[in-house]
Amino acid sequence: MFEAKQHSLLVPFDGTFHARESATAPPKGKDKDDWKDGLEDEVEKLGAAQERLYADGRYAVLVVFQALDAAGKDGTIRHVFTGVNPVGLRVAAFKQPTPLELAHDFLWRTTAQLPERGHITIFNRSYYEEVLVVRVHPEYLAAQRLPDKPSAKLWADRLRAIADHERYLAEQGTVILKFWLNVSKAEQRKRFLERIDEPKKNWKFNAGDLDERDRWDDYIAAYEECFRVTSRPWAPWYAIPADDKHYQRWSVAKLITSALDGLGVDFPRPDEKARAALAKAKARLLAQSD
Repeated sequence: MFEAKQHSLLVPFDGTFHARESATAPPKGKDKDDWKDGLEDEVEKLGAAQERLYADGRYAVLVVFQALDAAGKDGTIRHVFTGVNPVGLRVAAFKQPTPLELAHDFLWRTTAQLPERGHITIFNRSYYEEVLVVRVHPEYLAAQRLPDKPSAKLWADRLRAIADHERYLAEQGTVILKFWLNVSKAEQRKRFLERIDEPKKNWKFNAGDLDERDRWDDYIAAYEECFRVTSRPWAPWYAIPADDKHYQRWSVAKLITSALDGLGVDFPRPDEKARAALAKAKARLLAQSD
């Protein structure tokens, strides 16, 4: 079963994480060109690692992104996975639940989107919305028609269910890597203003995002408790400073390639019978004329 190695951005497993103290800016000493060059290297490595993962066929990889608005989830996904063969990659984005999804348990809609062995699936938002957005807006629970009213026990039970769910997946060979893109409130404001001022970005702006921004402290509190309960060695959370998009993308790419490299997967080596079949096929081709 996969286990995360120690890293400066790793959310600790002992329940001591403090979201408000987590960095939003990159470390000093390098500029955006350094991070961009580093990303290019990691993108190439990730493409090669995915080929080995696909050929080996023993592990599945689930990459989860969660963040507040304008933290850069879409851009990170686009830049980090640009070198990955689409045959072995899928992105699942989870918006407002449908009536059918609401009629099932809260893990139902994401379970059907989990990766098969040899593949990478990206969750752009995930089942964690049910202990983040829904926790900040408990009125959303009405549509789920639960037998009990919202309570502290409900959120604790959901967090426990998620932790159990991820442990089970890890035991079955799924590598789970979870990234919180941690943008500062000041940087979010700057990006919202850019979406308003730049015509080509107007489509990205939603006035409702400002209402969510007003609940900033509530969201940070929900994230903090969530990470304390669900960051585990087999399903780690990483708190990625997101005020600098170049550093953010490089960090995510580096962590993913490192995790895949640690699996020890490689292209299968043919056994004696397979080598004999290859030799026979080669001889047959060489005997042919064009």
